[in-house]
Amino acid sequence: MAQDPFQPFETALPMDEALGVLQTATAGAEDGELFVERRKSEALVYDDGRLKTASYDATEGFGLRAVNGEVAGYAHSTDVSIPALRRASETVRLAVGDGGGTFAEPPKPSNARLYSDSDPIDSATFPVKVDTLREIDAFARALDSRVVQVTATLAAALQEVEILRPDGVRVRDVRPMTRVNVSVIVEQNGRRETGTAGGGGRVGLDGLIDPADWQGKAREALRIALVNLEAVPAPAGVMEVALGPGWPGILLHEAIGHGLEGDFNRKGSSAFAGLMGKQVAARGVTVVDDGTIPDRRGSISVDDEGTPSRRTVLIEDGFLTGYMQDRQNARLMGMEPTGNGRRQSYAHKPMPRMTNTIMLGGDANPDDLVSEIKNGIWAVGFGGGQVDITNGKFVFSCTEAYRVENGKVGAPVKGVTLIGDGPSALTRIRGLGNDMALDPGLGNCGKDGQWVPVGVGQPTVLMDGLTVGGSSA
Repeated sequence: MAQDPFQPFETALPMDEALGVLQTATAGAEDGELFVERRKSEALVYDDGRLKTASYDATEGFGLRAVNGEVAGYAHSTDVSIPALRRASETVRLAVGDGGGTFAEPPKPSNARLYSDSDPIDSATFPVKVDTLREIDAFARALDSRVVQVTATLAAALQEVEILRPDGVRVRDVRPMTRVNVSVIVEQNGRRETGTAGGGGRVGLDGLIDPADWQGKAREALRIALVNLEAVPAPAGVMEVALGPGWPGILLHEAIGHGLEGDFNRKGSSAFAGLMGKQVAARGVTVVDDGTIPDRRGSISVDDEGTPSRRTVLIEDGFLTGYMQDRQNARLMGMEPTGNGRRQSYAHKPMPRMTNTIMLGGDANPDDLVSEIKNGIWAVGFGGGQVDITNGKFVFSCTEAYRVENGKVGAPVKGVTLIGDGPSALTRIRGLGNDMALDPGLGNCGKDGQWVPVGVGQPTVLMDGLTVGGSSA
């Protein structure tokens, strides 16, 4: 059954009263807003031949913020009412102090809609979802007799937000999100390996529960598992590395993207601090953060401060040209907001965050780039990693990789980790493929305890001098 329309300023928080409390809370401040959110999510996990988990969650609340210089007062509540808002205002006022600030101009409005506002959870019935997961399980097991376990996951969510500013400007956004994942375990001669594939975006479930879509995910998961079944121990040492297109852009996101967020640069803690206008990457390398790509996981029509999303060029032809900014850090740095003020929920303050972070393609044939490798690795799939923002040093594990010697792709290798630092790695790029691709809709990004959905993309990238951690010399 469909919910009533989300209209907090017509129901729980009458507009005139809410605006009055907000104006009192932000009097003398430089910025601030009232962020009201309603969210619901559903997740089903079919594992080992049975429905293992079926969860549903619904939340609603508000966050009230006043910003004065580098200080931000924030209070939030699940009680969406005028009395609760007044109590929050008393807390927020503590950050404003004696005031004296000049209130910032509001975001320029945009009517762009990058995704449907329909409810993805209600786009398919519960029995249809369960039947789809059961069919995925049966299909994956029938593909190969070596499949011993299948896990299929279906998730859908709807986030509705309304943002009210002290000048009376209101911004609304309705954000769907869906995803289907398939993981298989294969066994041969006592050895077991895993393969996983999946994806989604700000779309309905219709396309994802279509067999034409999930069968491809099941085949891909099996392919990766069978590749790993034949993998040999990875070598170790400093080598040439070719990164595959699409999802391997997660290395770009973590090792470089975080270092280009405004707050880290304002505070001087980023490896890129103070380098605006300087060459920070090999010529030909252009990196953008683009939240305006329709239906993508990381896209947002407006950010969580009400600023319209945009395409921000961060590095152009090797030179640092921009940072990702929220309103507070942009003002303190004398720059413009870029629509990157994001928060996990009403219970969190916004901060500069990535949307879809992409390295643009070049003109090289991807096969030619791999054939240039004399002694190295072709890394096609990535798993988890760790990054130190202050120096960009990273360690990433590969889920699919191949040994390359004298231009010839050899056996798949297991246990591959890539070790380096983002700023140095950027300067060691010597080739960009003409096959730029976006990831299938997998990413979540963590920062200061907050998680938001993101996207990545890149072409095949050939790099010199990365340290490969492996299990053989």
